[in-house]
Amino acid sequence: MHLPHLLAPITINGMTIKNRAVMPPMGTGYGSADGTVSDRLLVYLARRAQGGTGLIITEVCAVDTRGKGFPNEIGAWKDELIPSLARIPEALHRYGAKAALQLHHAGRETFAAAALGMPEAPSAIPSAILGQPCEAMSLERIASVIDAFAAAAVRARAAGFDAVELHGAHGYLLNQFLSPFSNQRDDCYGGSEENRMRFVLEVVAAVRRTVGPDFPVWIRVSADELIKGGYDLAFMQRLAPRLVAAGVDAIHCSVGVYSTPGNLAIAGMDTEPGFNLLRARALKSVVDVPVIGVGRVNDPRLADEAIGRGDADMISFGRQHLADPDFINKAAAGSYDDIRWCVACNQGCIERLSFEMKSATCSFNPECGREYQGPAPKAEQPQRVWVIGAGPAGLAAAMALAARGHRVEVFERQGEPGGQLIPASKPPHKAVFMDWVRWSLRQLEYRSVPIHCGHTVGADELKEQRPAAVILACGALPSAPSIPGLDLKIVADARDVLMGKIAPAAPAVVLGAGYVGMETADFLLALRIPVTVLEMLPTPPVTKLTAHGYWLHKRIKDGGGRLILGAEVLAIEATGVRYRQAQGDQFEPAALVVTAMGATSENSLEAVLKDLVIPYRRVGDAVSPRRVLEAIHEGHRAGLEV
Repeated sequence: MHLPHLLAPITINGMTIKNRAVMPPMGTGYGSADGTVSDRLLVYLARRAQGGTGLIITEVCAVDTRGKGFPNEIGAWKDELIPSLARIPEALHRYGAKAALQLHHAGRETFAAAALGMPEAPSAIPSAILGQPCEAMSLERIASVIDAFAAAAVRARAAGFDAVELHGAHGYLLNQFLSPFSNQRDDCYGGSEENRMRFVLEVVAAVRRTVGPDFPVWIRVSADELIKGGYDLAFMQRLAPRLVAAGVDAIHCSVGVYSTPGNLAIAGMDTEPGFNLLRARALKSVVDVPVIGVGRVNDPRLADEAIGRGDADMISFGRQHLADPDFINKAAAGSYDDIRWCVACNQGCIERLSFEMKSATCSFNPECGREYQGPAPKAEQPQRVWVIGAGPAGLAAAMALAARGHRVEVFERQGEPGGQLIPASKPPHKAVFMDWVRWSLRQLEYRSVPIHCGHTVGADELKEQRPAAVILACGALPSAPSIPGLDLKIVADARDVLMGKIAPAAPAVVLGAGYVGMETADFLLALRIPVTVLEMLPTPPVTKLTAHGYWLHKRIKDGGGRLILGAEVLAIEATGVRYRQAQGDQFEPAALVVTAMGATSENSLEAVLKDLVIPYRRVGDAVSPRRVLEAIHEGHRAGLEV
């Protein structure tokens, strides 16, 4: 049988799951402000169950209003929420999936606005990431929260859930009690290892006592915090058997907390797929209950191999469920070419939720989070629509147009489709970006959409052919401020360097420390070219708080690269770059100067279309240079609306 291990059923405390694929909890921001389940969240979850996954664990569900991590977190803190919660298992059961509710208390990892007051924690130590002040919990408050977990589990069972998961990972309250990084109490809940384990073990025991022996209960843990002052894997190996003795039926093995360098709890594209399975195997060696492995696993074949060799009993696929809700059914059918792979960019999901305070989606799947709106209507009268530009925005528009039944043609002035994703895929760890391009081309080929490469559309052709509508996805062209010496032979655009059009030379100076500049520096350092990056701003435009940003900064530093901030470029000369800092004028030697200082939208056809009165939409970089998320989503939306 194809995928014999992943597709085999498994039973956890009387609950039989049809396969070993798990959708783990992932924050969406789709819940309602009053803690109820919205239609948007319900349809989103049901869509993943429809795709074939055996077990779906909801995103965090607050057991107490003071433990909410964000304002619209769903809740189980009162009986009145049971009817709302009941909608989830009812919807998931229709597709044969089991439903587990993740019970959560954020502790110090929240804001006063979400917790409706001062957040609480084992000790009054603010979150290392959020900086939000918090207060130490009293013994009475600890007892109250233990009761809240138990009562929420009873409500989950009453709502029809098949199981509950206790969130003991990622720096939330249960994790906070376990860790010397966040727990500096000197009473029976802090200090010694035994005391730091006490709260979690009491929560597990209370939940088990209230739901009875025959209801599946498990816990998600960070097997190793991977942070200075935190606990390690050996500690969790000592705790895991005690969790089982206290009443858990399985262990969900994650890693890290939100302040772990590189954000390994939600590992980005710079981390190897399956990097955390070794920790699942380590926990599996000390317990006799199922262990769920997780950690940047997107390929069912990798999951099947991991289960087969004994790394874990089940595998969680997180963001892959966002990129393609049908990937389990597709893999079961052997249709791997039809799977839209998650690239672990984190732009649309965790970073959008955490840094932009917007509901989650997927950069490469514009339908993620919009399932409740229903499928796009078919075109009442199919039209001949031209898409000019085969970058991410153009390809997304073409797919949406073709799915609605329009007669679509795509024109690309370059020799191959992909647009900015082609050079973007060249730096280290970014080749996965082309997976989406190849997937898109297969989708368009399936719908017989022609793509004319090396074809520049001009005014005469538009006047002669007169398509019914045009999507302008022409992208953007490199731009730079007026700097003396930009025309010298040692100067090259970052994209030309990444595409191999310019031979690397040492030493190199990169002008601009945005993502393009930093990734080009990373690319050159991988070729052993010494690099200095000059940035005019006093702080790095690429933050170390994101997973990719952290690893970029680390690789550049470890590779001997230099990042000079507050550097105003004065002139480029034949042997280097002259720049000014607060302390005075400086000179940086260079045999290659790479410009990565921005881009300008290419819209030369807009005036032609206006003159010809041909309806058109600008999308992607043709509107203004932006990320792949905005380009794909904007192109998709235009394809739905034309």
